[in-house]
Amino acid sequence: MTDASDSPALRFARLDHLGLILFEGVDAQAFLNGQLTNDVQALAPGHSQYGGYCTPKGRLLATFLLWRREKSFFLQLPAVLREPVQRQLAKFILRSKVTASDVSAAWVRFGAAGGDAGKRLEEMLGFVPAAPGEVRHDVNVIVIKLPVDRYEIAVAASRAGEFEEALVKQGFAPSQPEFWQRLDIRAGVPVITLATQEEFVPQMVNLDLIGGVSFAKGCYPGQEIVARMHYLGRLKQRMYRFHIASSDAPRPADKLYSSAFGGQACGTIVDATPAPEGGYDALAVAQIDQARDGNLHLQAADGPVLELWDLPYAVAA
Repeated sequence: MTDASDSPALRFARLDHLGLILFEGVDAQAFLNGQLTNDVQALAPGHSQYGGYCTPKGRLLATFLLWRREKSFFLQLPAVLREPVQRQLAKFILRSKVTASDVSAAWVRFGAAGGDAGKRLEEMLGFVPAAPGEVRHDVNVIVIKLPVDRYEIAVAASRAGEFEEALVKQGFAPSQPEFWQRLDIRAGVPVITLATQEEFVPQMVNLDLIGGVSFAKGCYPGQEIVARMHYLGRLKQRMYRFHIASSDAPRPADKLYSSAFGGQACGTIVDATPAPEGGYDALAVAQIDQARDGNLHLQAADGPVLELWDLPYAVAA
């Protein structure tokens, strides 16, 4: 099912709940390509990719948005995961000419969408990316166009206050981060949290369907398991978008049940946020046949029903 739950009104939110790591140095691209699921070698300046970071067993420790500005790479992920992921990656730098820095405070991020957001931003900044995945920038501002016709803007901290004021003058209404979270859910972009670390392989949360997994590049942690599932395995679970008419908030890692599975869980909530019309919008990994049959319930076989809603891309086994 489709929905029209999000108003076309111009809105923005500060994305202070997201951390940001900057990778620099002549070996940065090769280093990241050897650690992450996405094809960093193919990431040209002025472009972005989704991706994942796995354990050696192919289980996701984090998902992220990675973008390149000239020779620098910015990796954005939930703030609570920034320090442990940065620390883990740093273990493998060794003699590579790479530095990894926490720049979460140096760059204040905003998410903007609705109405003619692109036109308004271009009037403010003089530039805006044209297609999803593209990145445009000057010294103090980086603008990324993302799926579902929205924009992320990273602003140098010294300019963030005046930029926020300019957004309001342009007609953007301030919103809570849940506004941006809901747009991620609509776009089918998975966000791994502390609760769901090591729960999923990349294909289960559709990273391969949004350009976040390369099956042609060389090794990275977990690559053998991820590739084996792609070439030899039959994927039994995928991530879907649901609406849940519940008064209780679903949380990441909450389990899903079906009468066909008895007391055994057959799915897991990835992310959820309150919906404007009531209830909750959610992304959940579930048994493919149960998701398509509409036979999923939250936390118990007789719990709230999960209503299957559309994603902007096709989900296949």
